[in-house]
Amino acid sequence: MHLDPDVVLDRRRLKRKIGFWRIAAFLAAGAALVVGLTEAGTIKNFAQQSTPHVARISISGFIRPDRKFQEMLERIGKSTSVKGVIVEINSPGGATSGGEALYEGLRELAKKKPTVAHVDSLAASAAYMAALGTDRIIVRRSALTGSIGVIAQWADVSELLAKVGVKFEEVKSSPLKAEPTPFKPVSPEARAAVDRMIQDSYGWFVGLVAERRSLGPDEARRLADGRVFTGAQALDAKLVDELGGPEAARRWLETAKGVDKDLPVRDWKPRDDKFGWDLAQSAVTAATRGVLVGLGMEDAARGGAALDGLTSVWHPEGLKN
Repeated sequence: MHLDPDVVLDRRRLKRKIGFWRIAAFLAAGAALVVGLTEAGTIKNFAQQSTPHVARISISGFIRPDRKFQEMLERIGKSTSVKGVIVEINSPGGATSGGEALYEGLRELAKKKPTVAHVDSLAASAAYMAALGTDRIIVRRSALTGSIGVIAQWADVSELLAKVGVKFEEVKSSPLKAEPTPFKPVSPEARAAVDRMIQDSYGWFVGLVAERRSLGPDEARRLADGRVFTGAQALDAKLVDELGGPEAARRWLETAKGVDKDLPVRDWKPRDDKFGWDLAQSAVTAATRGVLVGLGMEDAARGGAALDGLTSVWHPEGLKN
């Protein structure tokens, strides 16, 4: 079949143009990957965490179950570069299950790395529970800790609803389903059920304190009346091991566990699921627009045609110079 020379020339130009923009898009995507990783701190963190150091992790704010934090603890435990771990705690506590998960994760970590907790200002309730998972607890003299106990609270707004003419009704499978509820006074049966639940978790918490702090059951329960202690009071009660700042934690790692005092301390943080890809995605989008412009498809590059999802489009004008 005979082809017009102009058609052959156009095809050759198109092939060169497509080849150029494919390479450009590949390079842009590679650059976007590097930028995304750099923005997320991945390259820097990898370089820092691949040399011997002391890992520092932070437990702060309201405690709740956190899968990414647990995964970070597992990575620290597996890292041959981590020679010791400092756990900085500044938290009023939170979910009992969250404190339990932290305790278990730190106990596993302490089996592999010397681990010390430092409390700068506050480690109460579930936060103190987490601290129990480390090998040693160091607090500042004026820090607050303790608050050993479990609590469940709810409001009773039934009288308020009655005053505004709102009547609460329900249909449920059994008397204790969805109890207690703020829409009616709690029944004796519901209160008893909640109390049994509280006492079960409380008993476990007190047992944990007794075991980890080498206290008798009666003494542990006496201290577990919900009060908070200053650092000095907690030391007298044998709830903590030492008064001091971060330097005391570092000194313990050196003198008790033989961790080199000259090793740098480096922060570890849970991985971010977004992983810096917002910026990378923007760069890839820009590269895609560049390819479309190079192919003469300016309308699509400007958003004249939707490119997310399946699109069938033909632009014959875009094949000519």
